[in-house]
Amino acid sequence: MTASIPQDFIRFAIDTRVLLFGEFKTKAGRLSPYFFNAGLFCDGASLQQLARFYAKAILASAVPFDMLFGPAYKGIPLAAATAVALAEMGRNVAFSYNRKEEKDHGEGGSVVGAPLKGRVLIIDDVISAGTSVRESVNLIRAAGATPAGVAIALDRMERGSGELSATQEVRELYGIPVVSIATLNHLESFLKHDAGYRAQLEAVSAYRHLYGVRHA
Repeated sequence: MTASIPQDFIRFAIDTRVLLFGEFKTKAGRLSPYFFNAGLFCDGASLQQLARFYAKAILASAVPFDMLFGPAYKGIPLAAATAVALAEMGRNVAFSYNRKEEKDHGEGGSVVGAPLKGRVLIIDDVISAGTSVRESVNLIRAAGATPAGVAIALDRMERGSGELSATQEVRELYGIPVVSIATLNHLESFLKHDAGYRAQLEAVSAYRHLYGVRHA
């Protein structure tokens, strides 16, 4: 991946206050020194820029795919916007997404948009428990298509209940790649190169020492 993409993304996330520093309790009950909430990319300009970061990271990864899939709910606008950004970059692909509950009238079913076929790339914000990935993989395989991978915004590189991170578990369980715009490695590198973030760097490094994995 072009070296500037992760660093530019982290700066963008900080500037839009999607990435915050402080003390935040995670779902696992850990006190994290940073918090990333992709749901706050909630206006046209920021979503457009986010989608361009996704598109650049996906194309730079060279992961082969034929279409995009956005798991409900956060993945829906992400997949749609990324499809637009890819089209702007000369790669026009179809996309679809799922409903939480199946529709019993009209077109019916739980999948909306293009039919799931070929190699399907899942677009989501982060991977935490891996629930949305599991459901997406099951939907894709049930339709006779092939999961091509997962694209996320930030890989926290943090251990789950065992020794693996959520992204490592996805790779191991499903045998598919995980493409991230940025990782904890990139966040630490960003903080190291800005003297104004010395305190944040110390806190992030200490947290990583407690809960992080060595490699993404």
